[in-house]
Amino acid sequence: MSEKPADRHAAEKLIYGFHPVLARLRQDPAGIFEIYLDLTRRDARARDLVHQAKDNGVKLAQVEADRLTRLVGKAAKHQGVVARVKPVALTHSLDEVLENIQGPPLLVILDGVTDPHNLGAIMRSADAFGVHAVIAPKDNAVGINATVEKVASGAAETVPYIMVTNLARTIEDLKEHNIWVIAADMDGEQPLSGIDAKTGIAWVLGAEGAGIRRLVKQSCDQVARIPIGGTVESLNVSVSAALCLYETARQRAAG
Repeated sequence: MSEKPADRHAAEKLIYGFHPVLARLRQDPAGIFEIYLDLTRRDARARDLVHQAKDNGVKLAQVEADRLTRLVGKAAKHQGVVARVKPVALTHSLDEVLENIQGPPLLVILDGVTDPHNLGAIMRSADAFGVHAVIAPKDNAVGINATVEKVASGAAETVPYIMVTNLARTIEDLKEHNIWVIAADMDGEQPLSGIDAKTGIAWVLGAEGAGIRRLVKQSCDQVARIPIGGTVESLNVSVSAALCLYETARQRAAG
């Protein structure tokens, strides 16, 4: 059966920037419909992109820069490359992820994070430190969009991003899987280093300013704080996530 034009457009999205496009080329070339490259780009990155597209049988068109700007908007820093791709499928269910984890689970739960730059940075840290999934509510949260993919530099393709209906209920489900759920909050009783992160753990982080909602925080097993000095009262959520994940990796590496 032929696909209606509206259905075709609904089944594709645009990503831009060399990191996201090259990451998609390496990980899922079949998911790329076409790549558009600024015809004035003759540097090594552009040549690498052309070669990888050719090697993977992906259609690549060299076009004027104005066309790229029209595709993604003037505010987007496309770096001279835009690709039409299949959307990242939010397929993995939490049960599926938990069933396939080898070793102690490591999860990140985001409460109210709506900034795509923050989500992209968190996804990048999640990939770097071996997070099995990032979990967020279906309401009041950002999805995987072009900005997230660009900031994540390919991590949006490798780390499952699971959106759930009820975070507090999901936390209770994780506890039944013997996963220790820790909220990272400036009012925590324990410093970050005082948390035993060698077991299965899920870090819960809230948006800067609003923080973690009361009901969600009450559902956690423990609340940890990141000791900071200086004049700032709190850290950006993506920085906090990276510190929590680094502490987990440090403890696990130490045995």
